[in-house]
Amino acid sequence: MGKNIVVVNAGPRKGWNTDMLLTEAARGAEEAGASIQRFDLFRLERYTGCISCFGCKKEKNKGHCVCRDGLTPVLDAIREADGLIIGSPNYLSELTASFRALYERLIFQSLTYNVASPCCRQSEVPVLLIMTSNAPDTMYLDLLERYRQTLDTFVGPAQVLVSGETLQLKDFSRNDWPWTIYDPEERKRRRETVFPEELKKAYEKGAALAR
Repeated sequence: MGKNIVVVNAGPRKGWNTDMLLTEAARGAEEAGASIQRFDLFRLERYTGCISCFGCKKEKNKGHCVCRDGLTPVLDAIREADGLIIGSPNYLSELTASFRALYERLIFQSLTYNVASPCCRQSEVPVLLIMTSNAPDTMYLDLLERYRQTLDTFVGPAQVLVSGETLQLKDFSRNDWPWTIYDPEERKRRRETVFPEELKKAYEKGAALAR
């Protein structure tokens, strides 16, 4: 029986960079024999980040966020999964607010505040974190390493895939304000030459997660 992989899109744009990379990672996992359960955070019912109710710190709720909203089925699915693929664009030097909401709830439910046993997760769920960005690939490595370490501790063995200097628009000339910070032709060239290799890496990492 194949593994169950949860795929979470924390970006709003269908058919663009983050969505494309996640789709390829999911395809790789599926073709390696996994079943895929996908969630698009921008299309869920209303939800929030952690509300600091400390309900997950009670023995009867151990490892379970007790806040019931649009994120509940996502958290439940991750808890039972064999792997997690989650992707987010970088907005203003951070991952999206939607990603942060899930991340807070995902991590805090397993945090015990106990020195001897800081994490109460019931099983390891390997993680692939994908980030897209307008900046160069190397710009946010410290940020991603912090996320990787925390996911590694409280969810399962984590790895990161970065796609930088992404193409934002098909036609930059249609903006009311010229986006002179970018070289549109260079972005298009990168989309045609580098991005396909990143899609291939996403596929390969998704397949490896499913094996």
